[in-house]
Amino acid sequence: MNEVLTKIQKLGIIPVIKIDNVEDAEPLAKALCEGGLPVAEVTFRTDAAEEAIRRMTTAYPDMFVGAGTVLTTEQVDRAIAAGSKFIVSPGLNPKIVKYCLEKGMPITPGTSSPTDIEQAIELGLDAVKFFPAEASGGIAKIKAMAAPYVNMKFMPTGGISAKNLKDYLDFPKVIACGGSWMVSEEMISKGDFEGIKKMTREAVNTMLGFELAHVGINASNENEADKAADSFAGLFGFAKNVGNSSIFAGTGIEIMKTPYLGTSGHIAIKTNYIDRAIFHLGLQGYTFDEESKKYNAKGALVAIYLKDEVGGFAIHLLQKQ
Repeated sequence: MNEVLTKIQKLGIIPVIKIDNVEDAEPLAKALCEGGLPVAEVTFRTDAAEEAIRRMTTAYPDMFVGAGTVLTTEQVDRAIAAGSKFIVSPGLNPKIVKYCLEKGMPITPGTSSPTDIEQAIELGLDAVKFFPAEASGGIAKIKAMAAPYVNMKFMPTGGISAKNLKDYLDFPKVIACGGSWMVSEEMISKGDFEGIKKMTREAVNTMLGFELAHVGINASNENEADKAADSFAGLFGFAKNVGNSSIFAGTGIEIMKTPYLGTSGHIAIKTNYIDRAIFHLGLQGYTFDEESKKYNAKGALVAIYLKDEVGGFAIHLLQKQ
């Protein structure tokens, strides 16, 4: 995939926005950035779209802003002039796709059938929008269509919400989902940017699905670790499970036989998508210990530590199974 699609995949969610008043552009961009999604697809369904994109990209130059509902070459030119980083269209118009590609502008056209996908392949695309997603058959339809088109990726939009977001993102050929539930027209028109910020943060948290996996405690030696595990077993009835480097008491407490990372130990946090979690935590300024990465037999990243401790504990991200 190209650089733009790779970034879209890491973001995971693309807020799809309809702006009627250009004065809403900057506070909306601020709310999205502070909510953890510095990205927007501003639809060309209103006269305010071009100027809204311009104001967003000027006020927040690092924000990843694209133009949606692009139907003409004239709109492509206006979107590019305003600072768009990508183009999205509701259908697959070969003329628009070719025009964008000639200008070096990434485009994700809308598809809903195998015929559409074959046109996209003929045009040299490796990712398409699936629209309207829920009305066209949802994730089941995407999985069925993806089977014969092994190299095609999808960005479903239409009917996506916090309730079904994970159903889509769990399928590896879905790179991201477009949605407007955190940026509804009503909230924008009311100027409820704090509400948008809150819902954006909730959307990111829903996607990443952070959960406590276990707490690791550093013991001085194996004997001390064994005694601690026995104490937890006696107190709470937790089953003791002895491993090579640690002893588990139940599934939530791990006692290291010798001191490991972290002054006091480590805290393991599970996430739905570890690559996206690394990206989004990186947006907040957190850094990771690259040497701590662990991969499974298929070469997929399954674990990594943050560089800094929290309260004397190293923080360990784990990919959910």
